[in-house]
Amino acid sequence: MKSEPVSFDVSRRSLLDGLRVVDMTRLVAGNLLSLQLGDFGAEIIKVESPGGDPLRDWRTNGKSLYWKTYARNKRSIAIDLHREQGKSLLRRIVAGSDVLIENYRPGTLEKMGFPPDSLLADNPRLIIVRISGFGQTGPYSQLPGFGTLVEAVSGLADRNGFPDREPVLPPLALADMVAGAFGSFAVTAALLGRERGSGKGQVIDLSLLEPLIAILGPEAAIYEETRRIKERAGSGSHTASPRNVYRCSDGSYVALSGSTEAMARRIFEVLGRPEMASDPRFDTNSARVKNRPLVDEFLGDWFAARTREEAVDTLRRADVTVAPVYNIADMLKDAHFQERDVFLRAEDEDYGSVLMNNIVPRLSGTPGVFRRPAPQLGEHTDEILGEIGVDAATTAALRASKIVS
Repeated sequence: MKSEPVSFDVSRRSLLDGLRVVDMTRLVAGNLLSLQLGDFGAEIIKVESPGGDPLRDWRTNGKSLYWKTYARNKRSIAIDLHREQGKSLLRRIVAGSDVLIENYRPGTLEKMGFPPDSLLADNPRLIIVRISGFGQTGPYSQLPGFGTLVEAVSGLADRNGFPDREPVLPPLALADMVAGAFGSFAVTAALLGRERGSGKGQVIDLSLLEPLIAILGPEAAIYEETRRIKERAGSGSHTASPRNVYRCSDGSYVALSGSTEAMARRIFEVLGRPEMASDPRFDTNSARVKNRPLVDEFLGDWFAARTREEAVDTLRRADVTVAPVYNIADMLKDAHFQERDVFLRAEDEDYGSVLMNNIVPRLSGTPGVFRRPAPQLGEHTDEILGEIGVDAATTAALRASKIVS
């Protein structure tokens, strides 16, 4: 990790330079989507209510570190969209933009006076991303779109945890983050289609539900084939063995995966049990999955007799796929994370500097850029209004009437 904080420089350019994105969303999914675009040079206009994005209030020791991380490379304008003058300003901003991202409950954008057909009539090249919990259509479309609900009905929670315990929800906004990543791909795909010939924008219906189901793999096909609902497997696997988390003598944990025959044989050798490779209970992956408790017992005993450092060193020297189970403190001390600048310290006017995730993925020719720190609420209101032709006197009057702030 670099010793000196990274400075932000608005003059830096990257792949999406010249792309203008209007982000009307709140909390995680939309902010992650626009973050991905902003990190690669897009100009992100964060349209907030006078109260600000609720993400600003996700605080740690009084610091809005979520906001500092998710709102970098964005500008902020605060508009009261309950008032007609505010709506008119938004329409003018969107008319000159390439992408609009919103995450209201389906139908709300229409009630506000911004039906997609109308926005596309004003700006035929506009790409509109509509983020919701369950999609724009269907019986669940009007339900609150919180990621927790989606993680429950997607099958994720039912697969997560141990067979003798309750289903486990992820301890983070996983559905939102997966949707945000899928959404950034969808936007770039739509932009490519527009530039390659159609010349037209389109509407992207991005639910939190369907991307999460997509990353769970062929669950439906497996169920149709077997007519069995998979039992929760803890940190084990229904498709490969050995594969689990094992406790070492020092109380720390190690993750190991032997998902190929060659790797399983190497593991047996390290265990001092080469005969397992010819034992019919363990000689194929299917047999090992069937006898997973016994495989885990052998491995559990081996790890319990060694510290984490001893176990990882021994297995890595044998070219076995193994890794320590890290917490964030472990990650920050690790030389690999440091050399690759997985985390960077960035300059910050409020806190001096903030440690945050580096830009991903890494492009060799057009890498991501740190252009702007996370904005104060309405920090760029005057600047953005000036870009759509609103003069200083009118802006002052709008501010005085609390239409903007």
